[in-house]
Amino acid sequence: MMKKTKRTLLCIEAAFLFAFVLTFTVQMIPFSKGCQDLYDNMLRLHVIANSDSERDQALKLMVRDAVLQAGADIFDGSADVQTAKEKLVPQFARLEQAAEAVLRQKGCGDRVHISLERTYFDTRSYGELTVPAGTYEAMCVRIGKAEGHNWWCVMFPPLCLPAATKNTDAVFTGSGQAVLGSNPKYDVRFKVVELYQTAKARITK
Repeated sequence: MMKKTKRTLLCIEAAFLFAFVLTFTVQMIPFSKGCQDLYDNMLRLHVIANSDSERDQALKLMVRDAVLQAGADIFDGSADVQTAKEKLVPQFARLEQAAEAVLRQKGCGDRVHISLERTYFDTRSYGELTVPAGTYEAMCVRIGKAEGHNWWCVMFPPLCLPAATKNTDAVFTGSGQAVLGSNPKYDVRFKVVELYQTAKARITK
């Protein structure tokens, strides 16, 4: 009798576990779709300092501000990430000059190189919006040897520009908007995506 009761309890536990896994899997499908929407339609900003010295880290933030200010007008009216990139790339030289001008004012002779690259980012929140971990296209700003800690944000849609907007409805689908509006503290799906994307980034290096 006890064996039968124990077997019944195990069956019930297995059924609950199966139901949980099935429910979680079903929930992950639209979440993964939303993440992919963000990967495909977002442009990140990645500023890498010359070194981790206190001076170079301070200069990194000055370069960041200079690039954001000089690029504030570039995304005005951009309806999609492809248009944004087409407007941005021809301006790289101007943005590099703006960044180097700030460095020269501070007595630093480092050069600045800007390029578009596919880069891995951890999960990051910007106010009420959360961007999941994954590999995004990014405008990389390398200062000097670019061996120091970095700073990153979202250039398109312009969440970190001086005239930043929180209106992302025109850029992302409903599933993408749902991911942006989720809270990573209470949503385990962000952790699942981060673990998967981290492993994927390591494998593809």
